[in-house]
Amino acid sequence: MAEQGQGAAKRRSAVMTEGPARAGARAMLRAIGFSREDLAKPIIGVGHSWIETMPCNFTHRQLAERVKAGVRAAGGTPMEFNTIAISDGVSMGTEGMRASLVSREVIADSIELVARGHSFDALVMIVGCDKTIPAAAMALARLNIPGLILYSGTIGPGRHNGHDITLQDVFEAVGARAAGRISDTELRQIEEHACPGAGACGGQFTANTMATAMEFLGISPAGMNEIPALDTKKPDAAYRAGQLIMDLLDQGVTPRSVITRASIENAVASVAGTGGSTNGVLHLLAIAREAGVPLTIDDFDRIAARTPIVASLKPGGEYVASDLYAAGGMALVAQRLLEAKALHPNAWTVDGRTLGTVARAAVETPGQRVVRSVADPVKPTGGLAILRGNLAPDGCVVKLAGHERLHHRGPARVFDTEQAAFDAVRKGAIRENDVVVIRYEGPVGGPGMPEMLAVTGALVGEGLGDTVALVTDGRFSGATHGLMAGHVAPEAAKGGPIAALKEGDMIVFDITGRQLNVELSTSELRTRLAGWRPPKPRYETGALAKYAELVSSASEGAVTGPR
Repeated sequence: MAEQGQGAAKRRSAVMTEGPARAGARAMLRAIGFSREDLAKPIIGVGHSWIETMPCNFTHRQLAERVKAGVRAAGGTPMEFNTIAISDGVSMGTEGMRASLVSREVIADSIELVARGHSFDALVMIVGCDKTIPAAAMALARLNIPGLILYSGTIGPGRHNGHDITLQDVFEAVGARAAGRISDTELRQIEEHACPGAGACGGQFTANTMATAMEFLGISPAGMNEIPALDTKKPDAAYRAGQLIMDLLDQGVTPRSVITRASIENAVASVAGTGGSTNGVLHLLAIAREAGVPLTIDDFDRIAARTPIVASLKPGGEYVASDLYAAGGMALVAQRLLEAKALHPNAWTVDGRTLGTVARAAVETPGQRVVRSVADPVKPTGGLAILRGNLAPDGCVVKLAGHERLHHRGPARVFDTEQAAFDAVRKGAIRENDVVVIRYEGPVGGPGMPEMLAVTGALVGEGLGDTVALVTDGRFSGATHGLMAGHVAPEAAKGGPIAALKEGDMIVFDITGRQLNVELSTSELRTRLAGWRPPKPRYETGALAKYAELVSSASEGAVTGPR
């Protein structure tokens, strides 16, 4: 695994701190407390995304102090820095949601720039809310200096009327209130109890999905990400992460020696095997690209087809991430997937063990019901599928939880914005069997490919979750459930077939056949698209406009970079 004997690489920071010519740099660093002895040691960047806009990242400052203590104890000098974060849960359903996926690129770029600008020898990245996790992995793969990722942890479940609840329940309660199924008082009580403290959303939504994937990818130390945010063991995990980074530096272990084709496939299997978020498709495509590992959306379908869902986690299952931790953790999931022959056991992790070793050492809590046996899985094949067809020639993603319809045919209800669709749902304008189409919300059209939890949650709350379907070139939240096809490519803003749809066109989902089609002839689609003109961009200046100019298709991970 390791590239041994990289002595010179261990002191990349020497160019910043050593020699007479660097007296000015040393003088500035001494001004904030670094001694001559400190600056003679390896410099370790300790990055995080503390921000006062969400509970997800609220513990990052405290965890950073423990990481720094571990670094110092192991002979390094830590330098703390931070980057931004956008809360999907807070911004959901607003114009601010367009900033979320864009932030992944900004976070990755900012980590790269700080690390390059200050010649860090290694990096520990503390991550929390959705986009901070893949962004950190992208940056580590790009820089390829010793590094690891520590997830700050999940929030505990809320309790209401004797049941565990999460943020997902709040969005569905909004729809239920609009339909008159619950009162204002009930909605307020759900709102007040859903999020009891710091940590990222509790179900196997995008944050916990990606935290799981990071352990299976090997870039996070096994067993550390799963510890809940407010668990007393989390600070100790942070301290050990600080010590471990010095071992990685000493051994010359770099991210690209860990992130391989085998480990990427293990990460994909973890998403499929836990019924995880479809956002995992976008993010793992982006990470693979930065690591130079070939990966396509069709690989997700192939891997999911051989991977059973073994963890019963919300939104498709019964339990939350803290329950998984209590049951035996991610190692127990790995053990089940190893039994199912769905993993590459010889892939290395940053803690020096193979994933197979981690899996075989798992300790199952007696009587736990969160992780099922391979003989009795939640579903025999994984939690997502890739569909193509005349509506999605370049592919789209459907989340499969085990109880979904495998076929749906219904009339298109076409909306050019998420808000227009949400208004229609709230007014009771969507009927049983409809296919809600939300377009011009892709990477370019959004821009930023906003999530649709406000709409999907409202549909479930209205009692329509089992009878309607939804198609969009935007994204779904990890909390979404129901028959939904997202990431439709090419997107409407690039003249994809979804741009040609009209009200009442018949749309057919064929999950078994992996097809998403509209019942129109090829000539009719061509005629309609021949008359299509791209809409005026929603943003003509600033970061969102820049992103729209640079971003690739969702089928390629919605990444930015040189063409």
